[in-house]
Amino acid sequence: MPPPTAADAWLTGRRFGAVIDAGSSGSRLQIYSWKDARLTRSDPNAGSLDTLPKVEKGTQSGEDWSYKVEPGISSFGDNTEGIAAYLAPLLAHARTHIPPALQPETPLFLLATAGMRLLSPVQQAEVLQATCHFLKFHSNFRIDDPSPAGSCGSSVRIITGEEEGLFGWIAVNYLMDGFVGTGRDRQTYGFLDMGGASTQIAFEPGQEERERASNLIDVRLRLLDGHEVNHQVFVTTWLGYGTNQARERYVGKTILDSESSRSPSTPVASEENVLDPCLPKDLRLTESPIQSEEPDTHPRKPHTLVGTGSFEQCLQQTLPLLNKDAPCPEDTSCLFNGVHVPPIDFSASHFIGVSEYWYSSEHVFGLGGAYDVVQYERAASEFCARDWADIMREHRASREQGRLGGDGQVEQSGHVVDVGRWGDNVEIPRLQMQCFKAAWIVNVLHEGIGMPRLVDPGGNSTTAGDKVAEQAQSKGLGRPTFQSMDAVGDIAISWTLGKMVLEASKEVPPLSASVPPLQDPLDDLKFTDDSPVSPIRPPFLDFDAIEDQLTHRLSSSLTRQALGFSPIAFLFYVFVVGMMVFVMFRLRHRLRSTIRRIHKKNRYDLSEGYAMEEAQPLRSPSSLPWSPSTSRLSFQVLQPLKSLSSSLGSRAFRPPPIKIHSHHLPVRSSHFSPIRTSPIRSLSTPVLRAQNGLTAPDAANGSATAFVPGSPRLDGGSSVSVGSVSSLSSRSRNSSQMNLTSLAARQTISRTNSTMHVQPGGSIRYEH
Repeated sequence: MPPPTAADAWLTGRRFGAVIDAGSSGSRLQIYSWKDARLTRSDPNAGSLDTLPKVEKGTQSGEDWSYKVEPGISSFGDNTEGIAAYLAPLLAHARTHIPPALQPETPLFLLATAGMRLLSPVQQAEVLQATCHFLKFHSNFRIDDPSPAGSCGSSVRIITGEEEGLFGWIAVNYLMDGFVGTGRDRQTYGFLDMGGASTQIAFEPGQEERERASNLIDVRLRLLDGHEVNHQVFVTTWLGYGTNQARERYVGKTILDSESSRSPSTPVASEENVLDPCLPKDLRLTESPIQSEEPDTHPRKPHTLVGTGSFEQCLQQTLPLLNKDAPCPEDTSCLFNGVHVPPIDFSASHFIGVSEYWYSSEHVFGLGGAYDVVQYERAASEFCARDWADIMREHRASREQGRLGGDGQVEQSGHVVDVGRWGDNVEIPRLQMQCFKAAWIVNVLHEGIGMPRLVDPGGNSTTAGDKVAEQAQSKGLGRPTFQSMDAVGDIAISWTLGKMVLEASKEVPPLSASVPPLQDPLDDLKFTDDSPVSPIRPPFLDFDAIEDQLTHRLSSSLTRQALGFSPIAFLFYVFVVGMMVFVMFRLRHRLRSTIRRIHKKNRYDLSEGYAMEEAQPLRSPSSLPWSPSTSRLSFQVLQPLKSLSSSLGSRAFRPPPIKIHSHHLPVRSSHFSPIRTSPIRSLSTPVLRAQNGLTAPDAANGSATAFVPGSPRLDGGSSVSVGSVSSLSSRSRNSSQMNLTSLAARQTISRTNSTMHVQPGGSIRYEH
């Protein structure tokens, strides 16, 4: 079937979204659509805008909006090369029914559930990576960029049981108009979901409980008029409390109880018979204690369960499976298995159950819809007490007459061509397990969740399912406390619908640009140790999976149970630390030289700072007279002398001997002080200042002259005059050479005529 064309009126202003529900038995593509909110706002015939966008099937007619492939994507955990061929039909179906021009703006999600949760984290990561690569590079649909959620962001990932419950809660309240109304007029429905492996609950607590609770999830949705509705929802899941896993635990417990009551003198038969009240009368099934709590107390050999057909005894024997005695956190309320749940006010909270709640009520008993526990238990008691042979005769007759009901679907080439029919592989197991499932649902609803039993004081024999709503209204309870449902109109209640309601709500323009964009509830959640939901993020390394492969090769003393920690993780970290030590040992010489260079550089920077402050010459770090053991005071005292000695002994420049003739020079005797002094300042202080009366007449012309090392000499070899020296010294206070006059200021020189000769090499000789 070609995609709709632009001339199609139904397509005008229509938006699309697609979800692949990757379950344990298969993956189902579901296409949804809704009208663009901008066009709806501008339509004068649109009606009230205080509702959410209308999300409906993504095709105009037929069941083409849904397409399923088998088996589950989790079966490719060890063969990711087959994922491309597995997903190709789903992707082709989506391209066929969504216009090509709209595909780039159509979000496509593949959200995996229970089957993928059972894989190891490494297998999960490999399957998600292969799926992301195929969807991103073989379609034009909108796929999220990489994020902490995965390589395709939130478009391809594994969702938790809590997320399923949260999306289901949105779907139920969307279909039941739970988001319509304002203030106290708006009452949302609670959501109950039970599958084969787990069961979930999601509901909005009362106002007082919302103020006290800290583990609620904020759900933000935007109406067509731009206003937002906010709800705080509690959601949790019980793993292992679905019908199939509960049955496995029940079988193990029943066999163990039978073994414990058997007399030791009784011979052990190869196949033992165990009475089972949760099977129809005289039904015989051969099973093994798959999940027995004490597997070593008895061999896991087959046992034949023989049905006794007692629904009342089945209720009693399945009740301990709820684990009501499990410890509950202090100052909190728990329902069963020690799971905290805020108190539920059933006079105001009304629940809708899907999946097994619907199947176990409607397909055998015909009691789907408003729930009455008395009528339900009566139907279950009658069914369980019937002979299995009688049940099979009625089943065959119903099938021949085409009256067999059920949720089964007949599919051809992935298309649903008929509904309400069961295949033999589904019909018979359903009839076999109906008695147990009915007892399990009653216990979960009333003993587990705490739903009150509504009993008619006038007698229960007249209660009928279609009168429950009217009866509840007459008792002042309003809507039925609980009802099982499968669809509203032609839209099935599914968590995928709730996901699409969120996506449609995100596309509604807000009233103000300052309003933050809508996010999935879990994307807005800051995950901590006490978060109500923890996302599934496959880790980089899966030590548990490695241990599972190596446990049979290890002795019992090296297991996690014996050591108290993971030996595989311990060896891994020891290996990492060992590799780091080995690399550092091989690079020890380079590391040592690098540390030395850094150390010398720091010493040079410190000495350079001192030299710049005192106008000392700057040298390479190798010639520094400083060492870490030298105190700061000794550095201040010795640095000028060492700098002078280095200056006088420099081979780069050796000036000729200098003669200074003094005729009764009034030179003061200055005492050497450890206080830091500048040699340039000492040059001008004792000699060049006129107020001191210090002159050095030249022997030839009587002019006062002095030689400044490092300064230019005039033609003819004459020295720079004192005036020039004064001006030069004022311009060259940062000169790298030392003036001898600074030395003269630190000596006691005779006032008589004397001649001082500075010999090469730095020695001094006086002549009188």
